[in-house]
Amino acid sequence: MALELRQQLKLSQQLVMTPQLQQAIKLLQLSRLELVETVQQELMENPLLEETQFDDERPEPTIAEDSHAPDPTQEEGAMQRELMKTAEWDDYLGDFASTSRQATVREHETPEEGMSFEARLTAKPSLEGHLAWQISLSPLDARQQAIADEIVGNLDSGGYLRSSAEELAQVLAVTPEEVEVVIQVLQRLDPVGVAARSPQECLLVQLEVYGYTDPVLLEIVRDHLEDLEKKRYKPLAKKFRLSMEEVKEYLEIIQTLDPMPGSHFSSPDPVYVSPDAFVYKYGDDFVIVLNEDGLPKLQLSPYYMEDMGRSSANKEKEYLQDKMRSAQWLMKSLYQRQRTLFKVLESIVKFQREFFEDGVTRLRPLILKDVADDIGMHESTVSRITTSKYVATPHGIYELKFFFNSALELDDGSSVGSESVKAVIKQLISAEDPKKPTSDEQIAEILKQRLQVNIARRTVAKYRMAMGIESSSKRKDVL
Repeated sequence: MALELRQQLKLSQQLVMTPQLQQAIKLLQLSRLELVETVQQELMENPLLEETQFDDERPEPTIAEDSHAPDPTQEEGAMQRELMKTAEWDDYLGDFASTSRQATVREHETPEEGMSFEARLTAKPSLEGHLAWQISLSPLDARQQAIADEIVGNLDSGGYLRSSAEELAQVLAVTPEEVEVVIQVLQRLDPVGVAARSPQECLLVQLEVYGYTDPVLLEIVRDHLEDLEKKRYKPLAKKFRLSMEEVKEYLEIIQTLDPMPGSHFSSPDPVYVSPDAFVYKYGDDFVIVLNEDGLPKLQLSPYYMEDMGRSSANKEKEYLQDKMRSAQWLMKSLYQRQRTLFKVLESIVKFQREFFEDGVTRLRPLILKDVADDIGMHESTVSRITTSKYVATPHGIYELKFFFNSALELDDGSSVGSESVKAVIKQLISAEDPKKPTSDEQIAEILKQRLQVNIARRTVAKYRMAMGIESSSKRKDVL
């Protein structure tokens, strides 16, 4: 079979991911705070991009043709009087003033006004730093302080020691007895119970420090924490020959203890949500207002635009043209992002109007394809624009992903959103009798009767676990 070369023309379409297109896609999925940071970064890097300044433009006063020109002497006297009012005499006198300007400023300043912004910031104390400060003030010698530093370095986020005394002794080339002595000292520092090896040890150290010596209480903590966790109170009352009231008193004491002494230092900082849009009810309709507070208004720099026209150097002109195209594309991408966000919100309000009227219990099932078909865009675009975006509604602030939920069939053939069912389950559990909590099977029956929704017990359990609610046996108050 002979081989031969042929020339052939072929037309085809393909999507080329240019850097500009990648930037536009990236802007779609940025949160509002990330978008502000991105725009500020572009303002710093691109000289042709600048922020629009909205100054009050007031027309200058003009002199009418038929009016008389002002008297020069009167005008000069008025200027001198104005000068007397606005003159900065401290600056004028300078070193000849009776008191220096710095001293005058310090008299009228609060202590914080003379400090830099960085000097006003404070770091959240860590568990390691808090313990290191106490170790440096303790009567431990240098050898014991080195052991203590190694122990602190092996604590987890809850304050528990995850290495044994033998392992630490082997690393430090000391005896396990020396490590154990230092562990005992650390456990009695603040927070009390830190460096414990188990919850029982942690709670027992706290009972000792707080002065509890009741042998029954100590034995319950040492050997029966699992019974307390599973609320097996009657066997405990029978074993120790206690009444249920006495068991309740012991339980109240144990509940005042902290089983995770280091968690206060490792708790994450709160995350503040800035909504990307607001939905207000105006009459019988809903109005969407995009939140552009803090988002810079961009424009091309007129100075560099004129300089680009005057420039004769090819490299300089090419550089400015490249920056101009980048600035124009960024402004166009920002406009397209806001336009897409508004259209998606408008579609969500149309599909979920009952939610905006009555709340979460009226949330309808909705998928990305419904909104994509409604606004004439691809599902991936809707998915990107709803990522990390929040909207303030009459019923609270929600992420845009919240409005997309699966459907559960009703007896009449219609459907209801899974989030609405979760809201009803949460209401039923919050209104239940603590001594007789509602089981998952009972909740399923109530939902069938109230909402006519076909839901299985395991589905109720799945929704309950997703909301972080314990089972009925653990919610039961037996005391």
